[in-house]
Amino acid sequence: MDWDASTYDRIADPMFRWGSEVLGRLSLEGRETVLDAGCGSGRVTELLAQRVPDGRVIALDASPAMIDESRTRLARFRERISYVVANLGRPLPLDQPVDAVLSTATFHWVTDHDALFANLSSVMRPNARLQAQCGGVGNIERVKAAAMAAGAVWPEDHYFATPSETQRRLARNGFVDVRCWLQEAPTRLEPGEQLDTYMRTIILRTIVDRMSEPERDPFLRAVGRELSEPVIDYVRLNISARRAS
Repeated sequence: MDWDASTYDRIADPMFRWGSEVLGRLSLEGRETVLDAGCGSGRVTELLAQRVPDGRVIALDASPAMIDESRTRLARFRERISYVVANLGRPLPLDQPVDAVLSTATFHWVTDHDALFANLSSVMRPNARLQAQCGGVGNIERVKAAAMAAGAVWPEDHYFATPSETQRRLARNGFVDVRCWLQEAPTRLEPGEQLDTYMRTIILRTIVDRMSEPERDPFLRAVGRELSEPVIDYVRLNISARRAS
């Protein structure tokens, strides 16, 4: 069940906004090789490529559709961007270590965070920086309750970690100077089509994909009714760390 990458690209303004902020925390000189771990449709990757005019970006995502969308968006950077379809929960097929890792709105899709951080650590140079953000503990709890009230069985394909457990996992997988913190980011959408499309494409994608076509729209409308207001109760887990020397 792949992503609808073109729709995601059109509606993922919150992810682009958060990703821009996380990129702003990453110190770069302009000649580094940087891994974008979960590049999505390439909107934040485009900003990253502009930050390393004499460097290289590796755009990695588990979704072939997202990689295809990124190729289209980033075509002007030519050989400065390389593309990898890979799962962050498994060893990463990179031929050379990277100088930094950026990731936004991705880590919560990996359920084994020890494996995640071990895999990232293994492809980072000593002292390479990690700046990331993903869903943290408490993320989309209201949406989850609304979906279950509308009849869904909540899938076990997300993991929303706490800052303290994330700090411990990073430390035991080769990271130092670790800092993790939560940030509430409630996001209001227009009720009706905008809310339904956002839910279908992003938050409830794996639930809706398992439904028959006639079930999907009634389910999404039922979720909208269960929410007291069309606000996504996002909680972001921010991560800053350095690969040990």
